[in-house]
Amino acid sequence: MCGPLTGIRVLDLGQYIAGPSAGQTLADLGADVLKVESLSGDQARAIGTFGEAMVHAYNRDKRSIALDLRHHEARVILHKLLAESDVLVQNFRHGSAERLGIGPDELSRRYPRLVYASVTGFGTNGPSSARPGLDIAAQAEFGLMHANGEADGEPQRLGLPVADVTAANALATGILAALYQRTSTGRGAHVQTSLMEATLSMQAFNWGEYALTGRAPRRKGNGQALAAPAADIVTVADGKIVLSAYTTEKWSALCTLIDRPEMIDDPRFVDNPARVAHRPELLAALSEAFGAMTRAQAIERLLSAQIVCGAVRSFDDIAEDKDVVASEILVDVAATDGDGSYTSPGLAFTLDGRRRTTSVAAPLVGQHTVAVLSELGYTDNEVADLLDSRAAGASAVHRRSPKRIPS
Repeated sequence: MCGPLTGIRVLDLGQYIAGPSAGQTLADLGADVLKVESLSGDQARAIGTFGEAMVHAYNRDKRSIALDLRHHEARVILHKLLAESDVLVQNFRHGSAERLGIGPDELSRRYPRLVYASVTGFGTNGPSSARPGLDIAAQAEFGLMHANGEADGEPQRLGLPVADVTAANALATGILAALYQRTSTGRGAHVQTSLMEATLSMQAFNWGEYALTGRAPRRKGNGQALAAPAADIVTVADGKIVLSAYTTEKWSALCTLIDRPEMIDDPRFVDNPARVAHRPELLAALSEAFGAMTRAQAIERLLSAQIVCGAVRSFDDIAEDKDVVASEILVDVAATDGDGSYTSPGLAFTLDGRRRTTSVAAPLVGQHTVAVLSELGYTDNEVADLLDSRAAGASAVHRRSPKRIPS
C-alpha cells in the first residue's frame, strides 16, 4: 500500500516486541521495512506460541534477511543496506550495537542522514544502563504492578506487554519527528527511549495524583481511588458491566435512572469523597438495580441517560462487534505461502478516513535474503557463494527452506 512513508527504507534489527512493533508502525505507514535477523532468527521465534504471537503481531509486511553480524561479509552487506536506508531500529542491550560496530555515533558519522532509533530497558545514562530490560521488569519497577490488583491481593501485571508497546509507540513517534526534522536540516538524529521512560510517561495521571496528594497510587481492584462510581464493576444477569457517573450531573442522572432519587442527597453519597468512603453500599444499590438485566439491557438503559458504560467482554465477543467491523481496525493478513489468513489489529488511526485493510504475514527467517542481495548488486554467483559458505561453518548469510506458517 502506498502511504505517507512510501520511499522510506527501514532496517529493523529488533527482537521480541519493542523494536519490531515500532518497525510495524512504519510498515503500516508505507515504509519498506527490512527485518535483519540472525541466522536463527528473532529470538521470539524459538519460544513456542508465546513467541510466534509476537512474530505474527509485529512483523507484518516486512521482508527478512538473515545475517551473522559476527562475520565481516555480513557487516559489509549491512553497511551496503545502511547506505540506502533512512532509519535503523534496534533494541539491543546497551553497548551491544557498539561492540558490533553499529553504534549511533559511528553510524551518524558514516551516514549523516540516517535516523538511528534505539530502545533499551532502563535508559543509557544511569547505573542500570547495561541491565537487560523486559516488559515485566518495567511493570514491576516503575509503579504499574504496585497499583494494579485487589487491595488485599498480590501486585498484578497488566495482561498485555504494555511497557513494550508504549515504548514502541514512543519510538515510532520519535522516528517520525526525526524524519520531519531531516527535511529542513538534511541530517538524521538519534532517537532514544526506554521501557522505564515509557512506563512512567503513560502514568502521567497517576503521577499527577501522587504530586497533589503525596500518596502513591494503591491497589484497590476496580474503581478509581478518588471518585465513585468511576470504572466500577456491576454484576448483571449474564456477566458484568462497568460504569462511571461521578460528576454531580451524571450522579443525579444515574440515581433518577434507577428510581432512587433520594440517593442524590443521601449523606453517604452526596459528593465524591462520601461515595468513595461508602463504595460498598453504592455498589450494592447499583447491583440491585441492574442485577436482573442482561448486559445489553443494562447498557441500553445507561446510554439512554448518557452515562459512560461498557459491557465486560472477551475477544470471543469482539471480532463480530459492529463498531469493530465498521472501523476496519482488524486487518486481514495473508499467510506467507498464500494459503489461509488470520486477522490482526492494524494502525489505531486513519488518514483521510483510509486504513490499510489487507496485509502479508511475518516473513520466514531470511525469506528475502537472495532478493535483497540481488537488489544490492550481488551477482547470482556471488549470492550462491555467500549462501554456500554456511556448509563450511563460516556462514555470513542464510536463507531458510520455506515452511508453511500456520494460518
